[in-house]
Amino acid sequence: MTTFPLVKAYDVGKFAAAAKELDGLAARLAEQAGTTVSKSETVTVAGRRIRAYDYGGRRIGFVLVGKREYQLFCVRAPAACDLLFRSFTLSGPQT
Repeated sequence: MTTFPLVKAYDVGKFAAAAKELDGLAARLAEQAGTTVSKSETVTVAGRRIRAYDYGGRRIGFVLVGKREYQLFCVRAPAACDLLFRSFTLSGPQT
């Protein structure tokens, strides 16, 4: 899991727009890895709707909270990926 700051606070009411942007980001990540996105979906992680993608044996999910982006990432380990996505939790202020 890696965290990144967001320039503006994420608004859950704009999930569709954020999903479209994340779809493009996932496509670019897959292209850099020499492959294409094989699966994209909206799933629930830590009680939040997130976008998740599979490409080239990799799985990445983007959890957006306030002014922070959490990237859940794993490679060639489906069971470990499932565990990561199921067990990820948020603590502290979510702004």
